[in-house]
Amino acid sequence: MRPPRHVLAAFGAEGSPELLPGGTGRSWRVGSLVIKPLDCSASELAWQAEVISSIEQDAFRVARPLPDAVDGWAASEYVVGEHRPQRWREIIGVGERFHVALANARKPHAILDARVDPWAVGDRVAWNEAPFPELDDVLSALEPVDAPSQLIHGDLTGNVLFHHELPPAIIDFAPYWRPTEFASAIVVADALSWEGAPAELAHVVDPQYLLRALVYRAVTTRLTGHAGPIAELDLARRLVATSPRRSS
Repeated sequence: MRPPRHVLAAFGAEGSPELLPGGTGRSWRVGSLVIKPLDCSASELAWQAEVISSIEQDAFRVARPLPDAVDGWAASEYVVGEHRPQRWREIIGVGERFHVALANARKPHAILDARVDPWAVGDRVAWNEAPFPELDDVLSALEPVDAPSQLIHGDLTGNVLFHHELPPAIIDFAPYWRPTEFASAIVVADALSWEGAPAELAHVVDPQYLLRALVYRAVTTRLTGHAGPIAELDLARRLVATSPRRSS
């Protein structure tokens, strides 16, 4: 669905809407803005705008969201660039720089605790904060990790855009409060499950983070309506079968 004219006018967007590739096919470029249906609460949108606008962009660019929604639509800055396949290590590096910039952000307890979407549930299951009986065999292999949590972007894989002259750009902030290596592990999990990455990429992150990332994606896939086999779950079970337990 195209954004209505009154929404464009309220955002001050000028020009004809152009459907952007990728994602769920719901994002429209209109001049200097990207407009799409609101996919979070109004309070989270305002908080995201405040956080993203406050960080220092160090060898990366970031699409800053506007703080207010209009009739169920949200807007952010348009940043030039494109998704390029097989750039997983570079995406991880961009994410690491982004997370350094976010290191002092405070945890938004009320916002994160209120989320009940499939992605939030998948995250909680991955960190043993919610049950999911289908994955009990995998969840039993989770072990503690010794790393502090902070604000992270939990969906970097398709949301880092590359340009031949400009620094990489980060779009569609997906906030979670977890160790930064979890964000890197999600990139690895996505690459192995969906993008034909070589098995060696698994060694870029600790197996416990990779296992959690696979659980996160598997639960989300199931909760969004997929009834058949899940690639992430199959990969998680293979990882459990081949990884030595760290604790006795």
